[in-house]
Amino acid sequence: MKKMIIALTATASILALSACNNAEESEVVVETSAGNITKDEFYNAMKDQVGQQILRDLVHAKVLGDKYEVTEEEIDAKMEELKASFGPQFEAAVQQNGEEAIRTMVKTDLLREKAASQEIEVTEEEVQAKYEEMKNKKPEIRASHILVTEEATAKEIQAKLEAGTAFEDLAKEYGTDGTAAQGGDLGFFGEGQMVPDFEKAAYALEVGEISDIVKTDFGYHLIKLTEKKENEVGTLEEMKAEIEQEIRLTKLDAATVEAALSNEMEEANVKVNDADLKDAFKAAETK
Repeated sequence: MKKMIIALTATASILALSACNNAEESEVVVETSAGNITKDEFYNAMKDQVGQQILRDLVHAKVLGDKYEVTEEEIDAKMEELKASFGPQFEAAVQQNGEEAIRTMVKTDLLREKAASQEIEVTEEEVQAKYEEMKNKKPEIRASHILVTEEATAKEIQAKLEAGTAFEDLAKEYGTDGTAAQGGDLGFFGEGQMVPDFEKAAYALEVGEISDIVKTDFGYHLIKLTEKKENEVGTLEEMKAEIEQEIRLTKLDAATVEAALSNEMEEANVKVNDADLKDAFKAAETK
């Protein structure tokens, strides 16, 4: 993420400055009593520090964008993934650089993934195995819980539930974790995301049903299933392309990506005319 933020900031600055770089008299961007900083000086300093990386980003976007397609939906999904992974840091990057700049960077990375993934072979056996795994995977469910530290308290809550007190009200009153204020709502979760005993009990419920007392390392839970998604998996023929791409992405490594990009640049007859940046793609290949 740090690399992305630096690259985005530098890209925006270089693109903004390069349009003015051919002016006969470079415009002053900063005035000081010790002397001025011109756009030429600023541009050249930026080029020296991050010019090769930015040039690679721009060329990759142009060359790969002419050959592969990245949809807005794919960018949206990647943006959500980054937001989930990096949280406030990602939000800060968006605020600092603008959403369009981040989307441009994400699109370039997705183009690189697509180019590199074409170099990876996927067997019919791998596709079939992945398809069976998808068909047999438990659907995501949404549940609420009331977590307490003592079994006696859990039994007290259980009695109140049987007497008709609302689950959400009891969660707010008794709950000891961060979900209490939301009536115990845990949101949606899938297989393997909760501790085994909790997961087993939650998946055994029907929507609206409340579990018996469940003990885990966290304490004593009462669980209410509130929603269940359908496990919507199409036919193998319908899913094959998606499955193949997913398998390819799991096999991607840095060496495969660099080799693929090197081949793409060679096929595109990339020639760097700026003497200061002439080794930009050689530097990338030897990383």
